[in-house]
Amino acid sequence: MYMASSELSTSDLLDQQLTVRRVDSVDPTATVRHVDQLEPAALEEFYELCEDGGSIPVTDAELEVGEVIVFTDYFVVDGV
Repeated sequence: MYMASSELSTSDLLDQQLTVRRVDSVDPTATVRHVDQLEPAALEEFYELCEDGGSIPVTDAELEVGEVIVFTDYFVVDGV
């Protein structure tokens, strides 16, 4: 189970990075957004994360840990 970044403490956020990974199935309780529903900044982040295992700091992110983005496949946003 994932916590939304808004539920993490400040010290947790300072060390955490976001990545994405393809998934075959989606938890029925997950937040799911289609790529065309993303705001421009979040869409740019998503593309950056999809490129060769990219990562961005959680503190600068428009995307939230645990949400699922539907693109050509399902991608889950992970905190590492």
